[in-house]
Amino acid sequence: MTTTQQPRVAYVLKVYPRFSETFILNEILAHQEVGEPVAIYSLRRSDDQRFHEGIAQVSSPVTYVPLTSGSKATALWNALRLARRAGLNLDTVLDSEEDIDSGDLEQALWLAASVRERGIEHLHAHFGTLATAVARLAAQLAGISYSFTAHAKDIFHQQVDRDVLRRKLADAATVVTVSEFNVRYLQDTFGPAAASLNLIYNGIDLEQFKFTAPASRRPLILGIGRLVEKKGFEYLIDACAELVAQGQQFTCEIAGPGILAAALQARIEARQLSGYVKLCGPLAQSEVRAKLLQASVMAAPCVISADDDRDGLPTILLEAMALGTPCVSTDVTGIPEVLRHNQTGLQVAQRDAQGLAAACGRLIHDSELRQRLARAARRLIEEKFDIRRNSAELRQVFSAAMMTSNPAVGQQLNSLKRTASCAE
Repeated sequence: MTTTQQPRVAYVLKVYPRFSETFILNEILAHQEVGEPVAIYSLRRSDDQRFHEGIAQVSSPVTYVPLTSGSKATALWNALRLARRAGLNLDTVLDSEEDIDSGDLEQALWLAASVRERGIEHLHAHFGTLATAVARLAAQLAGISYSFTAHAKDIFHQQVDRDVLRRKLADAATVVTVSEFNVRYLQDTFGPAAASLNLIYNGIDLEQFKFTAPASRRPLILGIGRLVEKKGFEYLIDACAELVAQGQQFTCEIAGPGILAAALQARIEARQLSGYVKLCGPLAQSEVRAKLLQASVMAAPCVISADDDRDGLPTILLEAMALGTPCVSTDVTGIPEVLRHNQTGLQVAQRDAQGLAAACGRLIHDSELRQRLARAARRLIEEKFDIRRNSAELRQVFSAAMMTSNPAVGQQLNSLKRTASCAE
């Protein structure tokens, strides 16, 4: 659907576009599809070398929020003058905030002036770190509401300042998070500050991920994701060594960019697995879909890393399950909510290479098991992870936030609803 409607909601993102954050792209496209585009603000420029095809379908231009690299004093002075001209709530914010990073304040001042000029009524950030810090300040300055989606690293990592996150949770009109595990964690950790939580799973476009029964698949094991500790790919390599020792015939491809590429390649060579295991580098979404449709197994051996980083609920699991590719994963955070052992996939313990090898071997050789798990997995994805339904829930969250923070907006929306009801 095309529309000339001006955005009422703006997404505030640390980096856009980002190759690994397909879930954000999915949301933006789903909003756009129903005629409700969002404005997009990026705090940093992307240094990714590749982008997914869907980026070209986004109609909203990206606005890069300036961050002065020169004198901080000069930058802040200019930003403060801009804030005064825009009539922002500067005194209120400065009186209530004690430790504001100068760069965050500079960007928040510019962002607040921009959204005030454009008539934006709500800001939504992804990840409760930099993007939320700037969105929170900008919303206060502009006198509008804000929300954010909490994922994983932004709430679990050792470097997360809990007092700062508590303020972000408490000040937000509402907070979205992507798993029941996260809901329980945030409520247990932050108590009343986490009172406005909404569970909305990351969704995928089911029309792009059509189901194909895995009756006949070649013995290919796929691992897809960033090459970082929390993905657990070292254990997938060790599992492949176990399968080779058992005389199994298979190939394994691990696709994605990351800082552990050299270390993983060295591990492959040290275990003499070069004829079995290949690092493929990053793949576009169309390439990922093609690979998944060939594979007997999608392995996501996720772990909690040494610094407490972990996955929330990997989008690649949702995509594989939607396509009909059986999955093996672990019990990290929200994964068991979608991958239910022996029902919608196979679950193994973290860092258990032998268990991972056994699960992959079962799926390679047992066509009936593959098909049973795949059919159940697809049903669950359709029920809980349809991007069109989930993005509609997100828009309801935004509308409720705007109604709460701006009664005039609420009256206008209620009037429109009454008019529509009378027309029916």
